[in-house]
Amino acid sequence: MEALNTIAILISMAAALAYINHRFLRIPMTIGLMLLSLAASLALILLEGMGLPIAHYADQLVSGIDFSTVLLNGMLGLLLFAGALHVNLDDLAAQKLEVTVFATLGVLVSTFLVGGAFYYAASFFHMDLRFVDCLLFGALISPTDPIAVLAILKKAGAPKALETKIAGESLFNDGIGVVVFLVLLEIAAGGGHVSPGHVLALFGEEVLGGIALGLVAGYIAFRLLSSINNYQVEVLITLALVLGGYALANKLHISGPIAMVVSGLLIGNHGRRLAMSEETVDNLDTFWELIDEILNALLFVLIGLEVFILSFQGEFLIAGLLAVPLVLLARFISVGGPVLVMKKWRPFAPKAISIMTWGGLRGGISVALALSLPKECNRELILTMTYAVVVFSILVQGLTIKRLVQSGKD
Repeated sequence: MEALNTIAILISMAAALAYINHRFLRIPMTIGLMLLSLAASLALILLEGMGLPIAHYADQLVSGIDFSTVLLNGMLGLLLFAGALHVNLDDLAAQKLEVTVFATLGVLVSTFLVGGAFYYAASFFHMDLRFVDCLLFGALISPTDPIAVLAILKKAGAPKALETKIAGESLFNDGIGVVVFLVLLEIAAGGGHVSPGHVLALFGEEVLGGIALGLVAGYIAFRLLSSINNYQVEVLITLALVLGGYALANKLHISGPIAMVVSGLLIGNHGRRLAMSEETVDNLDTFWELIDEILNALLFVLIGLEVFILSFQGEFLIAGLLAVPLVLLARFISVGGPVLVMKKWRPFAPKAISIMTWGGLRGGISVALALSLPKECNRELILTMTYAVVVFSILVQGLTIKRLVQSGKD
């Protein structure tokens, strides 16, 4: 019953804030919802400080929601499948080199740049942080968030090839990011030396296993879809594919996000062309677009409400302010280096480095990974830093990326 009450409160809040945003602010819904929920949370905290015991109840609501589990084991599979469903496989194949480089080498370079830079910055300000803790922060903040990117980028009007690069990177780079995060977490938690063989095995299990499961599950769903012509049943099959496939991936300890991206690409391309009638395609798109909008609304409201669990110590706030420019600089270097090398034989749009740097949004996945850290890894400090980067990324970068994209066309 408590879970039902929590869901009811969140959906009611999302609907009310969505109405206010649409009626008065008229900014992209995901950004508007996060801005309004963050503003409401801060207002409640201020009222609490003035002696009104209001924020206590909101704090209880947020504390009762396991954000990490809700996102990583619940909403993420549905959101990734919905996003991948509308990515053109031919466009993605044409950008496969760039997507692969940004999603692998880019994440690794950014992880060590962020970790190294913040370690020295923390030492300068006399913050008690181990180098491995700084690397953990680098690993969880370096992958761009596909949910934030896809929700905002599709309205920015970027050149098709550049949009495919950014969207493709964001869909796949969480795989390498999670592997790096898990390896560093094992070291930080006292797991000792981690051999290259162990890292490769973990990479194979997570990423290659996710790709294999996505192909197999997607192909089974494809065969089922091609054997019938009933859009209600076909929509139900795709929903079962996501929920069942993601649960199986978790059971097998392989990457559920990558499995859902691969399945979504398969169903959204081959399934759409070869296994569905026009009526089914229309209804399938409507269903998944609605799922995408509803879950995005809930997710960004939750991100706004997570401010209740932050620590507002002066040291933590300084760390958060430091983290924003350091993460942006690392993104600029990790994207700019490969672009400068590849542009000698691969075409890139004008201002590609600037747009990819500013369009590399961070979101709920980074917050969820930070929340999964044990306390001995400076969880509270890293969470505050992560939240600062995510809020800046979505509110500032998300609101201005369209203007930057349009300036690149002039």
